[in-house]
Amino acid sequence: MPPTRRVAFAPRLIVMAKQPRAGAVKRRLARGIGTVAATRFYRTTLRHTLMRLGADPRWQTYLAVSPDRALREPFWPRVTRIPQGEGDLGARMQRLFDAMPPGPAVLVGSDIPAICPTHIAEAFRCLGRADAVFGPAEDGGYWLVGFRRRPGRLSPFDGVPWSTDHALTATCDNLKGRTVALTDTLSDVDTAEDFGHLKRGFGNAVWATAPRG
Repeated sequence: MPPTRRVAFAPRLIVMAKQPRAGAVKRRLARGIGTVAATRFYRTTLRHTLMRLGADPRWQTYLAVSPDRALREPFWPRVTRIPQGEGDLGARMQRLFDAMPPGPAVLVGSDIPAICPTHIAEAFRCLGRADAVFGPAEDGGYWLVGFRRRPGRLSPFDGVPWSTDHALTATCDNLKGRTVALTDTLSDVDTAEDFGHLKRGFGNAVWATAPRG
């Protein structure tokens, strides 16, 4: 179990990440731009996400790693690392929330280029008045989920059709009777078309200088 902070009920941020190995990440994107470029994109986005979010003193950040055997690999940034464990996405997310010390917790992916500390701070603010918070994605899923976690444990991931346009709706249906808040809509980069939009919006420099390997 992750170590607790001295401040009771302090907010926790969990960033889920896969081992950035060629062929293991962004496979849909790789079909459009190539495996090397897709892996480079993922590594760069992961690094920038942790640079922007991991040092913020308003919350404690955990990097949830998959597969578990990659937990001690040297390429991970210097942030508290925990294993995701086995199972589908819902089972892994539930396990991560259950492992956190008491207090509000927010979970995000590691392939959302536009994510910034303002988004995370807003999610925690939402949990001041809501039981759960979601950051909707344009494809019907969500890039952020968080729970106030008091009173009681929430377990809304059972039966959710992951990777479909019903993922957010199905998760919210599992939270009937609870107060749910929504934050900004963001998206990950899954296709060559998405990647093209990203470069036009952010410029080529960041992705062209991504580390190779």
